[in-house]
Amino acid sequence: MRHLMLKSYSKFEAFLAHQEGQDLVEYALVVALIAFGAITALQGLATEINTAFATLSSDLGSSL
Repeated sequence: MRHLMLKSYSKFEAFLAHQEGQDLVEYALVVALIAFGAITALQGLATEINTAFATLSSDLGSSL
């Protein structure tokens, strides 16, 4: 009986020490964070570019 419990405990410890899948999850979280930052930055940049082109268009339209 004790041998069976020790064997089960050993397998349970090996299961907890297995970290192969954790690396994939960590990389996925980093990629998601980078994508979120890039989307946020590009939305702000798109607003600034749109404003610049609108100003340029109105300036060109009034000079003609």
